[in-house]
Amino acid sequence: MIIPTYEDAVAAHERIRPYIHRTPVLTSTYMNAITGAQLFFKCENFQKAGAFKARGASNAVFGLDDEKAKLGVATHSSGNHALSLSYAAGRRGIPCHVVMPRTAPQAKKDAVAGYGGKITECEPSTSSREAVFAEVQAATGADFVHPYNDPRVIAGQATCSRELVEDIGDLDAVVAPIGGGGMISGSCLTLSNIAPSTKIYAAEPKNADDAYRSFKAGHIIADDAPQTVADGLKVPLKDLTWHFVSNHVSDIFTATEQEIIDAMYLTWQRMKIVVEPSCAVPLAVILKNREVFEGKRVGVIITGGNVDLNKLPWMTG
Repeated sequence: MIIPTYEDAVAAHERIRPYIHRTPVLTSTYMNAITGAQLFFKCENFQKAGAFKARGASNAVFGLDDEKAKLGVATHSSGNHALSLSYAAGRRGIPCHVVMPRTAPQAKKDAVAGYGGKITECEPSTSSREAVFAEVQAATGADFVHPYNDPRVIAGQATCSRELVEDIGDLDAVVAPIGGGGMISGSCLTLSNIAPSTKIYAAEPKNADDAYRSFKAGHIIADDAPQTVADGLKVPLKDLTWHFVSNHVSDIFTATEQEIIDAMYLTWQRMKIVVEPSCAVPLAVILKNREVFEGKRVGVIITGGNVDLNKLPWMTG
């Protein structure tokens, strides 16, 4: 297992700078009032390809030597990593092969195709995803860029919290969503090096709480096909992300489906920004655990804004 270093994150930041946005940090008087905390929202919903994953994907794609790059890149993803890798591959002019669950949001499938990614569909389970991917990789010889369990990807994701600290200064805590753990691992990599007193909290759907259960048990517990509105947080931890979670995360909090939808609605309503369900989970757990965050300066990673506008979770009928 290759564990990325902070030097890898700094190098990644220089490598990907031409291909990403330095996203803004927003504040909200209303959100501060209802949480009792001073919240700083790092808005990766404004990132290239609409999600933080453009950072890790770009680092992996532009770190390939020319010989490997000719065969392209390949991955499996429910959406944001797929379209981010397609975006980065398109910028470099190389092929990108993506295995996506057939149930992935159509908006994300359309975005992958729009960036030039070639989609192969699988069943909505980790086992099906990995089996179909093995076939695609064998047929193409493309370089596997794992959605999160890849040192290049984690080093790229680490650049997000690096920007947050550079722009905002000292924070008492940072809260980020957790599925497979790529963003939280990147946050751990950065903060443990440049802001070691900042506590790192992960936020997870109660319906897909394998990271929470893993954290409490002290070893990885993997669910195969959990059901949650937060479609980007259905995948389990792997050995590399578990390394960061088990060593640097202070705690993991969960939120119910309704709490996630309410937090998403509240963000759209009060902050006037488009966020997807997965990145509403941090706000949901901050509201639910007010006593943990009250009176503190808290960074909140808004991870993406790729939603199907025809199927918003508060719509009925």
